[in-house]
Amino acid sequence: MDDVLNMDACAQAEAIAGGQLGAEELMRATLARIEAMNGAANAIVSLRSAGDLLAEARMADRAEARGALHGLPVAIKDLANARGLPTSQGSPLFAGQMALQDDLHVARMRAAGAIILGKTNTPEFGLGSQTYNPVFGATPNPYDANLTCGGSSGGAAVALAHGMVSLADGSDMMGSLRNPAGWCNIYGMRPSWGTVPGDISGDTFLHQLSTNGPMARSPDDLALLLEVMAGPDPCLPHGRALEPAHGVGRRIGWLGDWVGAYPFEPGILPLCKAALGAIEGAEIHDLDAPFSREALWQSWIDLRSWAVGASLAPMLADEAMRARLKPEAIWEAERGAALSAMQVHRASVIRSEWFLAAHALFEQYDVLAMPTAQVWPFAHDQAWPRQINGVEMDSYHRWMECVVPASLIGLPVVAVPAGFGANGLPMGLQLIGRRGADRDLLELAGQYHRATGWPQVRPPMKNV
Repeated sequence: MDDVLNMDACAQAEAIAGGQLGAEELMRATLARIEAMNGAANAIVSLRSAGDLLAEARMADRAEARGALHGLPVAIKDLANARGLPTSQGSPLFAGQMALQDDLHVARMRAAGAIILGKTNTPEFGLGSQTYNPVFGATPNPYDANLTCGGSSGGAAVALAHGMVSLADGSDMMGSLRNPAGWCNIYGMRPSWGTVPGDISGDTFLHQLSTNGPMARSPDDLALLLEVMAGPDPCLPHGRALEPAHGVGRRIGWLGDWVGAYPFEPGILPLCKAALGAIEGAEIHDLDAPFSREALWQSWIDLRSWAVGASLAPMLADEAMRARLKPEAIWEAERGAALSAMQVHRASVIRSEWFLAAHALFEQYDVLAMPTAQVWPFAHDQAWPRQINGVEMDSYHRWMECVVPASLIGLPVVAVPAGFGANGLPMGLQLIGRRGADRDLLELAGQYHRATGWPQVRPPMKNV
């Protein structure tokens, strides 16, 4: 049965639609893989009972196809609500809290025929690119169980790497899709901001940083899930439809380390730049730093703390709840609460100036590229790296600064596997496009995938 788990989700869906594969057969193989791997991988949490999942798969086999994901086993990141499953957000404050309804993108996945088998592990409130929390514990890297898988969509990345799900959703504010994709040798996509609608509650106008997106073992699978998740919702502002593919060019601007501004551990930059050579016809241009690194960072941390502080404000105000928050959450929330309106305004002005500068870059280059992370996977009992090559990190997230240029202005990014370093560990590469170029990026990533096939270098099929 392992053979069906080596198929891409697109191939699985096609085989189910054509009658060559049953949803029940696929579910049995999936559950066997979870039984063998998840005890040590700790990627899938709140797993539904095998009896219920097999019954749902049998119903799918008897029913007419409901959509593009008909019969495919998926898991939902434990920051999102999936009806009938707990949404802990990795926090003891919400452990066991049952969701009464699906979040919008989850409802779209379910309506397209996906079978939701459980949740995927995430750090507390999704803060930090290291998947551990006091509710479910840590999720190790699939290629080295002593190291982190990244985060905050770490459980999703590990479940995909081990073949425990066909597809997974993730979310990305500061590399939460891209970092674990790179460290787990899979694909993750941060769509253009507004393409995948967010939560229809609270403020829906101001905080334009985080977005949901697809994770998969191939760009075609990313596209399959993105088509389901994407599309404006009339209850939300700022929504945008997926633009048609126009055919992306091959002029690639290599941003690298922002001309020495970002520290990187040895081996990452040459591996990622060399990976661009797999794109047929690529013209790779080394770019000067297109904007002030410090200005970008100041804008980012102010806007991020403002958003995080707003979401955590009720917990910060309650002494009992505050006592159960991790230090990074308290620091972020307090920093956000202390910001003035004019500080937030200045941060948004910088963001606007960077958007104009990036627009000018895309008049010269089709794609911008840089690594998904500045460090290799680190020990999973370490909360975050305190220094890179002797350069001290002044916050719990400064070490992943290279994801900020795209996140700050809502650009689409496909994180593609860049291969393995001399240390045997995976690393990823960000392919960044102009806003709205989601399908173009997926097309380019598909060509890259056909030339490389990195996710087929699977982690050992044994308890990690």
